Amino acid sequence: MDLGIKGKRAIVCAASKGLGRGCAEALAAAGVDLVINARTRDALDATADALRAAHGVSVTAVAADIATPDGQAEVLEAGTGADILVNNAGGPPPGMWSDWTRDDFIAALDANMLAPIAMMKAMLPEMCDRGWGRVVNITSQSVKSPIPVLGLSNSARAGLTGYVAGTSRQVAQFGVNINNMLPGIHATDRAVALDGGVSRAQNISVEEAKAQREATIPARRYGTAEEFGAMCAFLCSQHAGFIVGQNILLDGGAVNATL
Repeated sequence: MDLGIKGKRAIVCAASKGLGRGCAEALAAAGVDLVINARTRDALDATADALRAAHGVSVTAVAADIATPDGQAEVLEAGTGADILVNNAGGPPPGMWSDWTRDDFIAALDANMLAPIAMMKAMLPEMCDRGWGRVVNITSQSVKSPIPVLGLSNSARAGLTGYVAGTSRQVAQFGVNINNMLPGIHATDRAVALDGGVSRAQNISVEEAKAQREATIPARRYGTAEEFGAMCAFLCSQHAGFIVGQNILLDGGAVNATL
């Protein structure tokens, strides 16, 4: 399918690996020029080189912490005039409710709520003026089905979801669409870290921990960054103009809900 976005320009945050890279790959394959961001310069530059070689698009790499105002300013300057924004940031660590401090919550809010809001506030006015724009926020299945040990993530991402619910309906009349993607477990470094934590806590192998988790997913497997990226690219396409303010689960059926 021709997504109709060849020649558009996108900012993709936290794009050096994992789900962010999956989104960047899919957009590049559709002919979109990219500004990609991550904190680690070497991994980011390697991803930028691979995207240029594979897809022949322009790729600008900005090594910065998107959770900070300075990092946001660097990315926004490099991506001036971008048509597409993919917000993404690593999730806060798991833990127990009794251990989290105010500083823990502030850090989670900065990365997973306030940073994407700041990026949208900076970019939406120009998108509205041009009469076209796409924003995709990568959140989590925990927005619909909270995960007890991820209370920091549950809280911050739920706040972002509430913001998008109202804002998306205010800008849709200008041809600007904002939607959220809610990943379940995918085969990324984050999954490796979570499986490692289960392995240590239960004194089982990482392979056993993975198999244990896969058994809870109706699809009986982890998702891939490639299929996640394909959905992102579709939401950024010319075909998604009537999709507004939605929370789209990509979880292999793990969230057991009718709506």
